[in-house]
Amino acid sequence: MWLLRVPWALALLVTAVSPDPSAAPLDPASIFADLSPAELRAVRTFLMERPELGLSPSRGGPLAKNSVFLVELLPPPKRVALRFLAHGGARPRREARAIVFFGAQAEPNITELAVGPLPRPSSYRVLGLKGRRAVPFWARPMTQLEYELLHEALVAALAPLEPLLLEATGFGFQNCSGRCLTFSDIAPRGLRPGERRTWLVLQRFVEGYFLHPVGLEVLLDHEAPDPRQWAVRQLWYNGRYFGSVREMAELHARGALPLVRLPEPPARHLFSSYEPRGRFFTGTPTEVHGAKVCEPQGRRYRLRGNRLEYGGWSLAFRLRSSAGLQLFDVRFAGERLAYELSVQEAIAFYGGHSPAAMQTKYMDAGWAMGASSYELARGVDCPETATFLDAHHLLDADGPVRFAHALCVFELPTGVPLRRHFDSDFQGGFNFYAGLEGRALVLRTTSTVYNYDYIWDFLLYPNGVLEAKVHATGYIHATFYTPQGRRYGSRVHSHLLGNIHTHLVHYKVDLDVAGTGNSFETMDIRFENISNPWSAGARVVQPWLHREPRRRERDAVLPLGRASPRYHLAVTRRHENEPSSSSIYTQNNPWDPPVTFESFIRDNETIEDQDLVAWVTVGFLHVPHSEDVPNTATPGNAVGFFLRPFNFFDEDPSVASRAPVIVRPLDPPTCSRLEIQRWTPPSPGPCVHPEPFTYNGTY
Repeated sequence: MWLLRVPWALALLVTAVSPDPSAAPLDPASIFADLSPAELRAVRTFLMERPELGLSPSRGGPLAKNSVFLVELLPPPKRVALRFLAHGGARPRREARAIVFFGAQAEPNITELAVGPLPRPSSYRVLGLKGRRAVPFWARPMTQLEYELLHEALVAALAPLEPLLLEATGFGFQNCSGRCLTFSDIAPRGLRPGERRTWLVLQRFVEGYFLHPVGLEVLLDHEAPDPRQWAVRQLWYNGRYFGSVREMAELHARGALPLVRLPEPPARHLFSSYEPRGRFFTGTPTEVHGAKVCEPQGRRYRLRGNRLEYGGWSLAFRLRSSAGLQLFDVRFAGERLAYELSVQEAIAFYGGHSPAAMQTKYMDAGWAMGASSYELARGVDCPETATFLDAHHLLDADGPVRFAHALCVFELPTGVPLRRHFDSDFQGGFNFYAGLEGRALVLRTTSTVYNYDYIWDFLLYPNGVLEAKVHATGYIHATFYTPQGRRYGSRVHSHLLGNIHTHLVHYKVDLDVAGTGNSFETMDIRFENISNPWSAGARVVQPWLHREPRRRERDAVLPLGRASPRYHLAVTRRHENEPSSSSIYTQNNPWDPPVTFESFIRDNETIEDQDLVAWVTVGFLHVPHSEDVPNTATPGNAVGFFLRPFNFFDEDPSVASRAPVIVRPLDPPTCSRLEIQRWTPPSPGPCVHPEPFTYNGTY
């Protein structure tokens, strides 16, 4: 059995079928590899040349056009992939998933296409979402073109307010150079299906502009395909609503509008910057390098394309443009434990007094969080010894874009032994000491979805434990401080409110424990009060394990017995038409999304001896505080879960490691002569990375 450990429950998947440990001899992991730049270009070229699609370039031109928005790998069906992984033979047909915006037609919509075979595509077919419903055009993600048009419309609409903005902030929109205003946009973009009205938070464009709102929020209607029809519908300034730009401008001209005049931002040591300021009380040095990770005898993992091997572990991985890291064919000691383990969605729900704050419900798959994988800094985001990998995305672009150092792989000392024991003789000496150093292999990427940075990790431990973890950092989503806002957060700076919000992250865990036929069982601790069998009249209170098979999907959602907007854990039967729990369209159509997780369990199918998927939600409440300035720190802001073996192996599989140390006295109880057993070199050698720090940052 394999144990899925989440903070709320112990869940076991019970094996029903024996595995087939055979594997194809020819690079099987590559069937899950992301599309190469050449494949991305080939797919786009093929689609652009299809006259019936009538496609235009993504950049420039009108909004009401047909264009390719996203191209990424379409993984093969599971049964086809498993047959190939087990028996070899013909490789599965390699295909791409293409999202096409059809805006230049009578009924605009979004259509997904399967394009193949790669590397030389010759055909395409429509990919139907579950329920076979079309995705409305207004549910589309934002594009660079729409942002450019949105900025132009905002600048033009707010021209009458330029005197007000300059007086209150010292910054403006009109013909600005170094003292410009910018904005952050809020989603969902409306209150009902079909709307595309976005609240925009105006900010000074300085370093860390997310922490510099000026107190003005603007509701801009950009539903029409023609930007000339866009208009400001409402405004909010310093706790007060206005029906039009003209109303605000006239009030200001008459001196009837109280202004909040913001202080001039300093040229150095801006509170939103990373520049050092102040000193630690103890005076211990920080201007010298601290502890580092090193590999004195070289790497102990193997990376071949998208196949990663470490100790007993072997897996394939990819970085989806749409939603991020995805593992396939996860094995330990040659046995497949999971077919897929992947990030599905990251959500942040906010509360606040301003309209933008109360409207904010970010669903980051709708912002293609997998393509927000910017460069990782060597020695900061990952150790100097890490292996760095590039990613290529074709998202809202007319060709693939290279994101350098988007992923990294490294072995990490955990700082705590994996296991250890000191066996005392209780006479001042010992019988033996033994310990095994704590190490884990980390596969990491990040998603910087505007203000927030998510650090995504999968950690592989030598004892067969896998950990999925996400750290939240970056800038808080903050609004302008008003006294009424204190109910919804903390005043983190003079004119800044850190708004309360909840982070929720959803994972897909397609476990195949000794085959695809699995069942689900929970274990709970209960207590009994019984007569003491060896002492008449006495009682014993003790725990016992209550095991309960969960036979249908409705019985396999936790927590049980109460309504919940997001299940901590849900186990469903796997279906090929239920590949993800969310979609790229949910952000702008949360009222009737194309993918609804509730439909996965509504039919209440049997889950005994079936191919099962565990859907895991982790999260935390964040009440921002002044220590979140300039950025939220990672300690205390990380969540995740573990996959742990549970009576799957005969013993701890880390006994295969050659890294333990065993010390035995040769003359007990004196212990003056010791036998030290090691299977690694007695000295690790030098631990210095000679290369200086470098960073590029372009993509």
